[in-house]
Amino acid sequence: MNNDNTVIARSVTDPSAFGEIFHRYAGAVHRYAARRAGDAVADDVTSETFLIAFQRRARFDPAREDARPWLFGIATNLIHRHRIATARVLRAMERSVPEAEAAAVDSDDALDAQREVARLAGRIRRLSAGDRDCLLLFAWAELSYDEIAEALHIPVGTVKSRLNRARRLLRSTPEEGENGRPDLAPQSA
Repeated sequence: MNNDNTVIARSVTDPSAFGEIFHRYAGAVHRYAARRAGDAVADDVTSETFLIAFQRRARFDPAREDARPWLFGIATNLIHRHRIATARVLRAMERSVPEAEAAAVDSDDALDAQREVARLAGRIRRLSAGDRDCLLLFAWAELSYDEIAEALHIPVGTVKSRLNRARRLLRSTPEEGENGRPDLAPQSA
C-alpha cells in the first residue's frame, strides 16, 4: 500500500490516482462532517473537501505521509461556513429531552442518557470555536494532538490547552464557573 504522499504526488501527473485518497478517507470525513454539521451538510462538506484537496494536491507537503490532518483541516474550515447549521443540530439535541420523556416512559436509563446528551450538546455548543474544533477533531475524527495541530495550523501546546479547557468546561456543573468554583455572577430571572 502506498503512503498518502506517494499517491498524491502521483496524482499530479495522473489525476485519477487521487481517487485512492478519496476512497481511503471520504467515509471518515463524511462521518466527521455529519456529526459536526448534520447529514444535510455532510455531503456538501465532503465533496467540497475533496474538490479543494484535488485542486491543491500539487501543494501537499510530500514530507507528510498521512493526508488525514490535511483533509480534516479543509473540512473543519468548510464547516465554519456552516456554523449556523452546527448550532441548530446541538440546540435540537438539547430540546430532545421532552420528546424522549414521552417515548421512553418505561426506560429510565434511556431517559437519563438522553438528558446527558442534551446537557453535553448545550455545553459543546457554548464552547469557543477553537475549543470545539479541537474537541470534535479529537473525539469524532479520532485525530491525535499532533494531527489536530496540523489540521488547524496551531501549535500542539495550543491543542492541549484547548482540550484541557473544553474537558474542564464539560465536567463543570451549571452552577460552577470555568474554574470549577461557584459562579457568583447574578442570574437573570
